[in-house]
Amino acid sequence: MESMGVLRRTHNCNELNETALGQEVTLMGWVLRRRDHGGVIFIDLRDRWGITQVVFNPEVNPDVHTKAHQLRSEWVLAIKGKVEKRPGEMENPKLKTGTIEILVDELRILNTSETPPFPIDEECDVSDSLRLQYRYLDLRRPEVANNLVMRHQALQAVRSYLNASQFLEIETPMLTRSTPEGARDYLVPSRVNAGKFYALPQSPQLFKQILMMSGMDRYYQIVKCFRDEDLRADRQPEFTQIDMELSFMGEDDIIHLVEGMISALFKETIDLTLSAPFARMTYDEAMRRFGTDRPDTRFGLELIDLSDVLKGCGFKVFNTVLESGGVVKAINAKGCAGFSRKDLDDLTEYAGRFGARGMAWIKIKEEEWQSPITKFFSEQEIAAMQQALDAQPGDLILFGADKSSTVHQVLAELRLELARRLNLIEEGTYDFLWITDFPMFEYDEDAKRYTAVHHPFTAPYEDQLDLLETAPEQVKSRAYDLVLNGNEIGGGSIRIHNPEVQEKVFKALGIDQEEAEEKFGFLLQALKFGAPPHGGIAFGVDRLIMILTGSSSIRDVIAFPKTQKATCPLTEAPASVARKQLTELHLRPDWKEK
Repeated sequence: MESMGVLRRTHNCNELNETALGQEVTLMGWVLRRRDHGGVIFIDLRDRWGITQVVFNPEVNPDVHTKAHQLRSEWVLAIKGKVEKRPGEMENPKLKTGTIEILVDELRILNTSETPPFPIDEECDVSDSLRLQYRYLDLRRPEVANNLVMRHQALQAVRSYLNASQFLEIETPMLTRSTPEGARDYLVPSRVNAGKFYALPQSPQLFKQILMMSGMDRYYQIVKCFRDEDLRADRQPEFTQIDMELSFMGEDDIIHLVEGMISALFKETIDLTLSAPFARMTYDEAMRRFGTDRPDTRFGLELIDLSDVLKGCGFKVFNTVLESGGVVKAINAKGCAGFSRKDLDDLTEYAGRFGARGMAWIKIKEEEWQSPITKFFSEQEIAAMQQALDAQPGDLILFGADKSSTVHQVLAELRLELARRLNLIEEGTYDFLWITDFPMFEYDEDAKRYTAVHHPFTAPYEDQLDLLETAPEQVKSRAYDLVLNGNEIGGGSIRIHNPEVQEKVFKALGIDQEEAEEKFGFLLQALKFGAPPHGGIAFGVDRLIMILTGSSSIRDVIAFPKTQKATCPLTEAPASVARKQLTELHLRPDWKEK
């Protein structure tokens, strides 16, 4: 290997064009490809910015040409040479540097490389575990590196917008106390406080509210959060949030400000001008029409409630469900009456993954409604269904019949699957939707008590405070989620700033004064000293960048992600630690996995 010495890089590998013809330049980077054409050696030199073709010609410098014969993939080079125009037939319009090349007069081999375990220069089927094991090689691939570039651009746009909007960027602690609500905490044992533990924050929720009580007025932070939960494509044990909180502002004020931030982000990253204000929909309407509080509104296939139409019908399955308080809903898959029996069996199997015990269907033909169940309906019921569903010849009706939560989950997922199969989603479209007026509470059958839909510091509507004691299930919260293409990318609410209201909410949640003091005492104390009205929101950075880049997993937009088993193949974390470390932390060193 050679030293760079006094050789200094003059340009990056995506910078030069015909305006630099005749200039002597110095480039540094990695060998992406090597080609030997009749004695002349061509190297595609790559760095973070792009690729430049460099040429080793024996007529320019025979010693350098001889030296270039040993170059291999991923070797690290410094080259010095003159910018020349490529012959017309060798131009590459796909590259920004595709009309020029560098005739090399000086070559320094800064480092060599073993043969990579997978190709860097082409798309290939590489397992996630291998990619993550050699993540430093995976990140050299442009499609992965560009994700991190876009992530950087997005966060810089956010910072710029919020700074201009008089926010303060303030850090909150990574080591805090456990306040178990929802997902499990990651716990950190304390060496100097035997038997006690810190928790890594699931969010900075309590601290950002305290910052409002401290008079900071507008806070933001791009912050790591931690949740010990089962993983999937859009979950990681550690993830990043754009977290913010504001004083003396209502829902409309916060929503307006956030729409400006998201618009600035999209303009900066993909040069797309968004149309604001974004659409809004209440939680109840979203569940009624789409079966989910994060609907993808880029296509139709809405859920139609047939409960009233079919009450007392002759089809025992439907009637039993309705008599027990359940619902019957349906989706009209327009133009899908030609689906084969296998297609319908596949959809039935798919619906079963989400709790369906079967799936009734009807094909609308010119002369009749075809299905094993049509004989159970009267002419009046068929006419009423036809009108409710806007059913036309060629349509396929798919039914869900069960308790409302199951029907909503099944049909919401079935709707997405149909959209995928029918290619109903136009690529490159971004549909934003605010979901508002969430229920304040949901009932936990296992715990036999109400739990907070968002968190216990979300404010209820003031005209519903009396319902906290008499009918908590009817209380709506001042919460708002931002949904993009069927993904929840952000969620927030107006917070409780009145101690008496906070006490009522805790009581509705079955949290007595002793438990409230134990878990949230420092926040409750702060509420007593003139807390301002405040609210906020947090955005999932990883999920947002995943959508922007068209990636299938948030792992593709995180520099060093974990696997679905929460392990890091690169560092082999988590790992065992020395016995001494455990005893210093007052933990049992003889623990063994069963």
